[in-house]
Amino acid sequence: MFNNKSMDEFFQQLTETNQKLLQSWVNLSQPGEPVADLAPMQQLMAGLTQSNPFLAQHSDFYQQQLDLWLGLIGAKEKAPVAVPEKGDRRFNAPEWEQPLFDYIKQNYLVTSRWLLQMVEQAHTDDAAREKMSFFTRQYVDAMSPANFAFTNPEVMKLALETKGESLQEGMKKLMADMQKGTITMTDESQFEVGKNLGISPGQVVFENELFQLLQYTPSTAKVYSRPLLIVPPCVNKYYIMDLQPDNSLVAYAVSQGFKTFLVSWKSVTPEMGHLKWDDYVENGVITACDVVRKIGKAEKINVLSFCIGGELVSTAMPVMQARGLDWIESVTLMTVMIDHTEPGDIKHFIDWNLIRKREALLNEGGVIGGKELSRTFSALRSNDLIWNYVVNNYLKGKTPAPFDLLYWNNDSANLALPMHTFFLRNMYLENNLIKPNSFSLCGVPIDLTTITTPTYIFAAREDHIVPWQSAYLSTRIFKGPLRYVLGASGHIAGAINPVKANKRNYWVNEDLSGDSEAWFHGAQSRPGSWWQDWSQWLIPFSGEEIAAPKTHGNAAFKPIEPAPGRYVKERLD
Repeated sequence: MFNNKSMDEFFQQLTETNQKLLQSWVNLSQPGEPVADLAPMQQLMAGLTQSNPFLAQHSDFYQQQLDLWLGLIGAKEKAPVAVPEKGDRRFNAPEWEQPLFDYIKQNYLVTSRWLLQMVEQAHTDDAAREKMSFFTRQYVDAMSPANFAFTNPEVMKLALETKGESLQEGMKKLMADMQKGTITMTDESQFEVGKNLGISPGQVVFENELFQLLQYTPSTAKVYSRPLLIVPPCVNKYYIMDLQPDNSLVAYAVSQGFKTFLVSWKSVTPEMGHLKWDDYVENGVITACDVVRKIGKAEKINVLSFCIGGELVSTAMPVMQARGLDWIESVTLMTVMIDHTEPGDIKHFIDWNLIRKREALLNEGGVIGGKELSRTFSALRSNDLIWNYVVNNYLKGKTPAPFDLLYWNNDSANLALPMHTFFLRNMYLENNLIKPNSFSLCGVPIDLTTITTPTYIFAAREDHIVPWQSAYLSTRIFKGPLRYVLGASGHIAGAINPVKANKRNYWVNEDLSGDSEAWFHGAQSRPGSWWQDWSQWLIPFSGEEIAAPKTHGNAAFKPIEPAPGRYVKERLD
């Protein structure tokens, strides 16, 4: 056993080793052009060196490490020192209960919590500490023993059973994904847009450089006279709204008698790299509204928008209002963030250093790759959307199960650099959407507080892209009649929750006078899909029932091609 002197030497050596580990991590993580407020890892090291009684003392961390080691070698009774957090599925397999791998697992959990605890104790401001904590979590997730073949007993067992074939197959999948530039999350051979995805019948009735407009075929004998226009995000393909018949929001809207149109954004090519946010407003949202009005023979229309599509619609409305274009009867904001005071973890990827570099290139234009954006969103849930597939695909050599939502998730779209940079600066960094007249679009100062249109706001409780509390803040901006509904699950699974499945639940509360927590405390939970609540809300804004039209388009806007159209089928190389 250790004597006091050897114990001191042991802990001193362990402390020095940990400091070297952290310094190596900092050297790998710091940006190419360090700026004081943009180098969180450097701040972490500075904070730790100022507060290192924690490192130098014989802390609980070292005692836990010692207990683990003594339990492994049988010098004391083995007892659990650390257990995974609730919902952490990385160590569920029984192989992790074997003594050596149980030690590796618990050592990792103890060390991870120690690193996160050090961040919390660093001498820095709250914003820097939060950023450090996020990237520390990214680091410890990446370093999980589950992510390495020789420290993952499931991988080792499978490799022995298959005589190494699982590892060989995993290497093939790794090389294929490296060439493709993305991690394969589903069996992509099982899906094709237009064959089993995006198959609601309809026609493309208008197109320009920016989008195609789809008009869907009615499935009821009668429809409401006022059309519904769906504006999806331009970051991804539209067919998240029309996956397969049983989980298609488009099909549901059509089945409820809504005369449904949809914007299918084009993935930006290098020739389109000059496009600005103004272009998406003028030649996208406003143009689509105008065409839908003319085809639908209606003075006003209803609009449902999703994610960044909601910010496009919201910024188009003051422009339309200034021109006297009273075209929108109601608007639905589905997981849309207007107030970016607290945008969630995505803020850690956006800073002034990034914006300055991009703005220096604005005159030249350019394209922001959809794969880059997809990787950023995946990093927000790295264990579920990155490391889970690294282990399954590359270490175990397995093909992931077919899942339409994940196929869509990997089918990204490019954005124009000027448009996206404007979005990051004005929405995320400067939060200008809550500041009336702080910027202009299409020559019109933008003031969202002048919008009095009836608005339905949907948020998802576990959304990692649009936190539900931030979505609730939209109720403080729009001045018309408001309904706020909160669904279960995340950004996509919460929004795309078909009625037929009868899964999950949603919360409603008419009282919007308090903050988000007060709203939730007084909310009533209802079973099933929020789509039912939305369709009932929308009916009074949809006009009278009329005979369903038998043709698509009109004399001015003739059908161009069947839905889903060409634009959505274009895939990134």
